[in-house]
Amino acid sequence: MEQIEIFEIPSPCRGICEVNNRGYCKGCFRSREERFHWHALSEQQKRKVIEQCAQRQKRVMAAKKRSSDTPSVDNPKHGEQEDLF
Repeated sequence: MEQIEIFEIPSPCRGICEVNNRGYCKGCFRSREERFHWHALSEQQKRKVIEQCAQRQKRVMAAKKRSSDTPSVDNPKHGEQEDLF
């Protein structure tokens, strides 16, 4: 039995509306289908999409943190020599 929602679940759109390399919006982390069909989804489906978006955002943030922790020519770690001359 599905719980009745008193308030409609609002769109998670943040107005950024750019797609990342995996096809998800950089602002709200929804897929193209999730964005285009948001108003046709049931409240339960909307909740599931929002949960999935939160997981996608966590993965993106973790990947960014890992890449910023990895030393490179453009991003050397503290204590390492940046320039030889």
